[in-house]
Amino acid sequence: MKSEPSAPPAAPFAPLVEDLLAALPEGRVLLDPDVIAGLSHDEAEWAPVGRAAAVVRALTTEDVRSTVEVCLRHRAPVIARGAGTGLSGGANAVDGCVVVSLDRMTDIVEIDPLERLAVVGPGVVNDDLRAAVAEHGLWYPPDPASSPWSTIGGNVATNAGGLCCVKYGVTRDYVLELEMVTGTAEVVRLGRRTAKGVAGYDLAGLVVGSEGTLGIVTEVTVRLRPLPGPAVTVAGFFSDVVTAGEAVRAVGAAGITPAALELVDRHCLRAVDEWKNMGLSLEADVVLLARLDDPGETAERMADQVVACFQDAGATWAERSTDPEEAEALFAARRLAYPAVGRLGPVLTEDVCVPREHIPAMLGRIDEIGRRHDVTIANIAHAGDGNLHPLLLTEHGDDAARGRAQLAFEEILDAALALGGTVTGEHGVGLLKAGGLTRELDPAVLALHRAVKSALDPAWLLNPGKIFAPPPDVPAIPHRSGGAA
Repeated sequence: MKSEPSAPPAAPFAPLVEDLLAALPEGRVLLDPDVIAGLSHDEAEWAPVGRAAAVVRALTTEDVRSTVEVCLRHRAPVIARGAGTGLSGGANAVDGCVVVSLDRMTDIVEIDPLERLAVVGPGVVNDDLRAAVAEHGLWYPPDPASSPWSTIGGNVATNAGGLCCVKYGVTRDYVLELEMVTGTAEVVRLGRRTAKGVAGYDLAGLVVGSEGTLGIVTEVTVRLRPLPGPAVTVAGFFSDVVTAGEAVRAVGAAGITPAALELVDRHCLRAVDEWKNMGLSLEADVVLLARLDDPGETAERMADQVVACFQDAGATWAERSTDPEEAEALFAARRLAYPAVGRLGPVLTEDVCVPREHIPAMLGRIDEIGRRHDVTIANIAHAGDGNLHPLLLTEHGDDAARGRAQLAFEEILDAALALGGTVTGEHGVGLLKAGGLTRELDPAVLALHRAVKSALDPAWLLNPGKIFAPPPDVPAIPHRSGGAA
């Protein structure tokens, strides 16, 4: 159950709302309390949510610039959001803020087959972009499991990865240029369209993954690749997650880079089956799925190597798929795992990432933490690059289970750090992992982060309280704190 917004008096927000209505075209400013509440949070479980003063549904860059300009005058926080599919509380409202919804900025401005790039609005859905460029024989590789719903702007905000990132990289690897509104209400362009360029700092790369704290992205130019050819799929069944982790490590040690290498456990498969009746509750505790898309006979040879790695690591069964529809159904089940598990009750979602050599140990620690805290943990993972997604399951209204899950959540973060990993591979810090970030980065590095933030957003109005708190010399923003825990 998501946290309900607190209800501060409306009167303090009236001058802000009046100025927004005067500055923006008719219909842009939304004041219906139910609409505001629905657009005030993402999908993060138990992350605090404040009461927004208004929502601006932006259609143009000028809408965003005007909104920030008004908020600067009133020292009102500004929270940008896309489709709200985030899992860390990064798009959650704070009291007295203005939420800028970018989901209607859906223009695919340009597709350039020669330069292999596309220019899109931040509200373009990931899969819609992929479908549009496919008509030109091109491909946009970053593919988070939320790709049917998540937007490019949100993907940029969290540097989203996905199933194919083990071979093809994450969002930052594909962002060439950005248009952005800064915290001083200036419209700037960062990056460049050329294949090379080292003039100045990589500010576009800096903004990717900054979770809306450095600016509000209003246009994105992305790099494209040629469409890959047909892929070969390998499936392996394992009796436990640690053995599956050993198989992942073996694939890496063999020098094989699959297009995808995904882990799904029995909890997730059962949840998908109960929801979609796909007939995929297999006789295995854990399934590994590898996709090989190298050209010609290379993929066939690599598939045989992956089968051998799975078998040598202790798979109870491992084979190349001979049925393309069956293979696609298995990957579809992987994509559906999180929403399927979410139907069973509140889910606290992790996305720690560890070096591949430590994947077996990390999976073992997750299992041990779940047992010790009496928390059921389902596991899905972009296993090929060590990005693990333990799903901590609870039941509605069970406060004791919630407390145990939150303790387990923090211990999983610490376990990842102890193995040389990070607290977030692709979901972002947001609110849920702010404590983990302070344990990951030393004080000098956090000070560098705050200095960058102050340069681009001197008033600290953009998504305040996310990632890390402001330094002591930044004046408090009225109504910024608050909201139900």
